[in-house]
Amino acid sequence: MITRLLVANRGEIARRILRTCRDLGIETVAVFSDVDADAPFVAEADLAVGLPGVTPADTYLRGDLIIAAALGAGADAVHPGYGFLSENAEFALRVHDAGLTWVGPSAEMIAAMGSKLAAKKLAIDAGVPTLSSRTLGPPSSGPASEAAPPTPARPVDAAPGAGDEAFFPVLIKADAGGGGRGMRIVHDPARLEAELAIARAEAAAAFGDAEVFVEPYVADGRHIEVQVLADTHGTVWTLGERECSLQRRHQKVIEETPSPFVTGTLRGQLAAASVGICRAIGYTGAGTVEFLVAPTGEFFFLEMNTRLQVEHPVTECVTGLDLVAWQLRIAEGAALPPEPPEPTGHAIEARLYAEDPARDWLPQAGALHRCEIPGIDARFAVPVGFGLRVDDAGADQVSVHYDPMLAKVVAWAPTREEAARRLASALAGAALHGLATNRDLLVRTLRHPEFLAGATDTGFFARHALTAAPEVDRLSVLAAALAAAARNRAGAPVLGGIPSGWRNVPSSQQVKVFVGHEVTYGLTRTGLAATHQGVDLSGVELVSATPDRVVLARDGLRHTFEVATYPGLVCVDSPLGAVTLVPVDRFPPPRAAHAAGSLLAPMPGTVVAVHVTAGQRLPAGALLLELEAMKMRFPVTADADGTLTALHVRVGDQVDTDTLLAVLEAHQ
Repeated sequence: MITRLLVANRGEIARRILRTCRDLGIETVAVFSDVDADAPFVAEADLAVGLPGVTPADTYLRGDLIIAAALGAGADAVHPGYGFLSENAEFALRVHDAGLTWVGPSAEMIAAMGSKLAAKKLAIDAGVPTLSSRTLGPPSSGPASEAAPPTPARPVDAAPGAGDEAFFPVLIKADAGGGGRGMRIVHDPARLEAELAIARAEAAAAFGDAEVFVEPYVADGRHIEVQVLADTHGTVWTLGERECSLQRRHQKVIEETPSPFVTGTLRGQLAAASVGICRAIGYTGAGTVEFLVAPTGEFFFLEMNTRLQVEHPVTECVTGLDLVAWQLRIAEGAALPPEPPEPTGHAIEARLYAEDPARDWLPQAGALHRCEIPGIDARFAVPVGFGLRVDDAGADQVSVHYDPMLAKVVAWAPTREEAARRLASALAGAALHGLATNRDLLVRTLRHPEFLAGATDTGFFARHALTAAPEVDRLSVLAAALAAAARNRAGAPVLGGIPSGWRNVPSSQQVKVFVGHEVTYGLTRTGLAATHQGVDLSGVELVSATPDRVVLARDGLRHTFEVATYPGLVCVDSPLGAVTLVPVDRFPPPRAAHAAGSLLAPMPGTVVAVHVTAGQRLPAGALLLELEAMKMRFPVTADADGTLTALHVRVGDQVDTDTLLAVLEAHQ
């Protein structure tokens, strides 16, 4: 029996595992980096051990430190969660050799599926179709890894070269990882080598393994996965399929079960293929078999994840199971019942990220002042009956070193339509202050006619322009100005109850300026007169104004605006949409002025590659340097033809948002 479990992970998944352990009466140990010292998952564990450092390579990828922490804390088992070392066969073996129980499949099973290429060979032997066996050429040396070149016995697909245009487009994939890291679509053969280098670097940073391979890229297919659960007594369950086709950067954004595309016949075929693969290696524990399904219904094995998936809550909701609890029971030797439970209803999960879809999904880092989602029925657990579930990290800071996911929000309802409506409503009503998020994109997607019709293939986001920043509502800006006036008046020594701007006789109007917005307004006995960017806001009546709430009426309809003020930031929430404003000080402090052609860092990160030198003449689009953050690489390119007159950073430099990177003098 497991009595004390070390969770070898962080954030949301660590909290998820800790919750089940509390239910089962198992003591817990957390490990944490310097950045995570004050994170909620650390406080929620019974014991915690620090891992000195901030990067994954120095902390959560250090198996030796984690095993030492487990032994020092008196743990008798280790749960890896997902990501980091969860699919590292060597780590699983070392945990076992240290006398600890590994909560997951054996090291041998992880190794069998740890290489996507080897897993495809196993699937072929089991009679399951794969993309590589059908469309790529004969095995060859393939794209070599800079860190660990493949041995001659290792199956590697042939990588198309610049002369093999017929093979393109192709998808580069990390052999040892997932979650979108090390994945690149290449349409132009001339870009293959450069994209291979980036993919290898991302894979090495995320998984400690730089091996990558290529396969044909199938546009507009569907990413369908089957949840499996197998015990040590020979029982293998399949728990339905999950539709995971809505992705950005090859990382899932919205997942659901059951899939609106999968028929009963296809469901049976996918289940049979998944069981066949599990039996071929004697698999035990929780796992996920992933498939690419063509519009014709033809399917191809992609990979098997030998761990818990990020999207496991949707399966838990429709089955009523606690998959973490079953992982622990199977690790203790318990047997599954002969048949799995029948699913009930429909569940949809949205991943809420700190990122800006309007700026090519640029990740955000920094302070998260508020993250409140209305109507939550359960956290880290299946709601009683249908309802809304949230799994979140609960942190007030998003670090540049880790994934920027804030929360997983899951709606479980009797029908798909009801689940989509409940989830969209909860996200639309959420208060998210401090960082840009993908909330508006999620709401637009869940309410889109094609989504509601089940047209959720991998080309969905390419077909629909859903990433643009929403238009700022004029009444929301006016509400922010009136709330600021109320705050000023509340602090005044006299006449504290009268809104600022009120005049007994006609007078000059008050002016409030935010970045990109200017509001003028005046309050008299006859009412409110206001403009926004010169546009007359006629017919608007001020009902009430306090520093944190403003009620306005227009055309007989009352609108309530919740206003939150932070240093240098004002957030306005209402049914008209969330608005974030940056106040402009009347006497702003002097700021450093950048010369024309200055290229600034779009986000905090580390400079990991510099491809140019000062004095070079460069064409528009030329790659200047690369930043790494959130385990991903982001290119900085020339925005025009020009000469690089200055380069202000070098490899290894840490930069903040708007740090000056280089200066490019554009050619006339």
